[in-house]
Amino acid sequence: NNGLLPVVVSEQMLAEIFKAAEANASMQLYIDLPAQTIEIVGTGMKEQFEIAPYKKQCLMSGYDDVDFLVSIRSEIESFEKRLTK
Repeated sequence: NNGLLPVVVSEQMLAEIFKAAEANASMQLYIDLPAQTIEIVGTGMKEQFEIAPYKKQCLMSGYDDVDFLVSIRSEIESFEKRLTK
């Protein structure tokens, strides 16, 4: 909930990231959250990563847990109404 995106990459991708960083200390990584990819800028090395749909939506919307619940308030209310019938 701090806005950071930890991702798990393959051993090969990790090795390529370190290799690129050693060659150029100002190398950059490009993270495409909607596509769930991480790319080493300038090398074309790209890999997909997994992220829970809930966390993805929160990061893309700038939500914390409370903001997320507020965003689905009508769905929660509908569910509660179905339970009380």
